[in-house]
Amino acid sequence: MIINLLSRGEPETKLAMEFNEIWNGTFQLNSSRYPDTMDYILEEVQEITLPKVIKWISSTVMIFGGVAPFIPQYREIKRKNDAEGFSLYVCLALLIANTLRILFWFGKRYELPLLAQSMIMNMMMLLMIHLCVKVKNRSQIIRGPDRVFTGVGPAHDEMPLRPKKREYPFDFDWKYFWAWTDFQSYIDFLLVVSLVMSLLTFLLLDFIIYVEILGFLALFMEAMLAVPQLVKNFKSKSTEGMSILMVLMWTVGDVFKTTYFILREAPAQFWLCGGLQVLIDITILGQVQFYKKGSGPAPHHHSGGRDD
Repeated sequence: MIINLLSRGEPETKLAMEFNEIWNGTFQLNSSRYPDTMDYILEEVQEITLPKVIKWISSTVMIFGGVAPFIPQYREIKRKNDAEGFSLYVCLALLIANTLRILFWFGKRYELPLLAQSMIMNMMMLLMIHLCVKVKNRSQIIRGPDRVFTGVGPAHDEMPLRPKKREYPFDFDWKYFWAWTDFQSYIDFLLVVSLVMSLLTFLLLDFIIYVEILGFLALFMEAMLAVPQLVKNFKSKSTEGMSILMVLMWTVGDVFKTTYFILREAPAQFWLCGGLQVLIDITILGQVQFYKKGSGPAPHHHSGGRDD
């Protein structure tokens, strides 16, 4: 259209001239043509300082660092086609903790990287659950009845990988809680919890005590993830079968997190529970030193991972 206008001899506008230059490959961007734009770009470039770069890197590590330990775990389960070494209760704890943390943001605003971290962690946990359910279903030679969030469904027919339609829609069975045989049940449970807690938070959002307790519960659940390992070591009087490198990574990650929380002035729940995580990590490292001459090795323990 612009070329047609020019061909008819009509006055050449600035936009038409630039279009022609772009078309002919002679367009050049310089400060004389766009003084305001170039000044803005130069100003933004000059404002990039080392503290800002460190802040961006730290925020990126906070967002994606939590899911990093689960990536090799995911790949190992997929490669070995075996999910027995991974506890789905780790996913349960992290899903609840991060869902509560997301709701806590609406009552007490904290940094967006921490909010993004919770969202990404929930997505990673759902991916882990999906893989584990699929692997466990495939590994069964004879499939029994479906165990679903709403109850126990009918047995499978001669096609073991093709489930029948659910029955007993309101027959919830605590015996099979979080041991369901279909991924949809885990989604249903998370949706129910999210909806109930969202409604409760909406109704009590103006009550500061509720908001503070909500944040504390979210961070406290996350901080307690290493406690089963600590208790296991104490009962067996040994740390055999436990990856010391894993605990060291926990400790470094938790020290980084807690330092980040303090420097970025996050709500008190973050750095208090972060400090608790560091204390638990140091205690486990102390167990390594104390029990290293233990008499009897403990059975091999394969950790399901943790939120860093």
